[in-house]
Amino acid sequence: MWKHDRDDLPVTPSRFMDEFMRLKRGSVNRRHFLKVTGLGLAAAVMGAGTRPSWREAQAQTPGEKVCLNSWPNYHDPATFEAFTAATGIAVDLTVSNSNEEMLKKLRTGVADWDLFVPTNYAISTYVELGLIDELALERISHYSAASQNALFTWAGQVSGRTYAVPKNWGTTGIATNTEELGTKITRWADFFAVAMAEASGRTVVHDYQLTTIGNALVSLGYSFNSIEPAELAAAEKLLLAVKPHLLAIDSDYQPAMRAGDAWLSMCWANDGQQLHRDMPEIEYSLGKDGGEVWTDYFAIPTAARNKAGAYALLDFLMDPQIAVKEHIANGAATTDRRVLELLPRDISTSLSIYPDKALLTELEFAAAVTLTNPARADLMARFKAA
Repeated sequence: MWKHDRDDLPVTPSRFMDEFMRLKRGSVNRRHFLKVTGLGLAAAVMGAGTRPSWREAQAQTPGEKVCLNSWPNYHDPATFEAFTAATGIAVDLTVSNSNEEMLKKLRTGVADWDLFVPTNYAISTYVELGLIDELALERISHYSAASQNALFTWAGQVSGRTYAVPKNWGTTGIATNTEELGTKITRWADFFAVAMAEASGRTVVHDYQLTTIGNALVSLGYSFNSIEPAELAAAEKLLLAVKPHLLAIDSDYQPAMRAGDAWLSMCWANDGQQLHRDMPEIEYSLGKDGGEVWTDYFAIPTAARNKAGAYALLDFLMDPQIAVKEHIANGAATTDRRVLELLPRDISTSLSIYPDKALLTELEFAAAVTLTNPARADLMARFKAA
C-alpha cells in the first residue's frame, strides 16, 4: 500500500498537494481525495493551533472568487486549483507587463484586484498615493519575518509598517539560443550589438521602460537607474538604432523563444530557468556590465473588494510547503529560509537562480524615482512609436 493511501496520516499541506496532483493525474478518484483530505483540511492548509481557524476565516466572508494580478509565467496553475479545492474560492489571474501598467490601472480605478505582485521599487509610491493597505500580519499565519533574507525584503516596509510581503527575488538578464547564435551573450553592450547583427529580426526587448531603458543605459556605462538628460539621450539613440532590428517589444517573450522566432531576449531569471529546463540550448546569463536585481511582493490594494479572500490566498501562498512547489514550477528564487531548506539541491545550488554574491554586486535594485520619472516614460513612448 502506498503510504498516502492510509487515511490515518495527518493532512499536512505537502500531503494535500500530493493528493491533489494524484487526483489531477487520475491516479485516485474524487471520493478518495475527499475522504483523505476532507477532515482537518482547513487546519492543515490554513493553519492550526494559535493561528486563525478556518471557521474564523469563513466568518470573514471571503467570497467565491479572489482576483490576483501578477506577471506572465509566474505561477503554477495547480497551486490555484489546490487553493480552490481547499477553500471553495476560485482564483481569477490576470497579468501585467510592467509596474507602470499596474500603477496606472490602480490610479485610474480600472484595476479589479484583491491581491497583486508589485516590484520592490514601486511599493513606496503605492504607499505615498494611498493605493495599498498596511498588512494585518496576524491574518497571514504562515508568514515568518524571522525566516526572511533582509537583503531582499526591506522594500516591503515603509516607515516601520509592513505593506507588502515577499514572493520571490531574482535578476534581469539575457536569454540566448546558443544553438542559433553559437555562444551565450554575457554583456549588455554585446546584447545590443548582436541584436543589430546576427540576431537582427530575432531579438525581443521588454515592454517595460525600467528594464529596456535601464539595460540600454548599462550597456553605455551608465547607471541602470539614471534619469540624467544626457545619459537618457544616449540610451534613446541606441534604442532607436536597434528598433528596426527587433522581432518584438514584449514582456511575455517565452512563446517567441520557444517557437524559435526569437534567438535573443531580455529575460527575468525565473523565465530563464523555465526556458533552459525545457530547451537546454537556451541559456540565461547576467550582464557582466551590470543590470537589475529585484524582489517581487504581494500587496493588497486599498480598493480591493475581497480582502478576506486576498488574505486567505496570501496565507496559503506563504506556507513553505506550498511555496516550495511554486518555486520548483516557476524557477524564481525564494527569500524564505524555510523554503530554501525544502528545495532539491540541484535547484538551491543553481547559479542561474542563486548567483554568487560577487555577481550580484554589479547589479542594482531599481530606484523609486524611475517609476514616475516623466523623461523615462516619454523616452519609452517615443521608442515604441518610432
